Amino acid sequence: QVQLVESGGGLVQAGGSLRLSCATQGNTFGMSVMGWYRQAPGKQRDLVALIFSSSSTNYADSVKGRFTISRDNAKNTVYLQMNSLKPEDTAVYYCYAQTIGLRTYWGQGTQVTVSS
Repeated sequence: QVQLVESGGGLVQAGGSLRLSCATQGNTFGMSVMGWYRQAPGKQRDLVALIFSSSSTNYADSVKGRFTISRDNAKNTVYLQMNSLKPEDTAVYYCYAQTIGLRTYWGQGTQVTVSS
């Protein structure tokens, strides 16, 4: 059974940095797409960043230039380096993964809180 295990969330002051990690367990074929979504209280879950097996990336406009997504294919792990954090980045961040066969998986979520 595939599981996505997230780590790295927490509380940080505005302007600070955090690094999220998401490791895939139970998958032996690799993920074609990995990434991060976030959901603030009372809002829908929105895309933050995606990275494909080709290493191409896609970012939400609100995080471009501040967040960097990367992956270690050998470890089936994806990272999100978040710099210059703003209070509006406060949300639960969810790891996302999709197999070549288009099956999708979600992590349990990790809280990121940015204080002003």
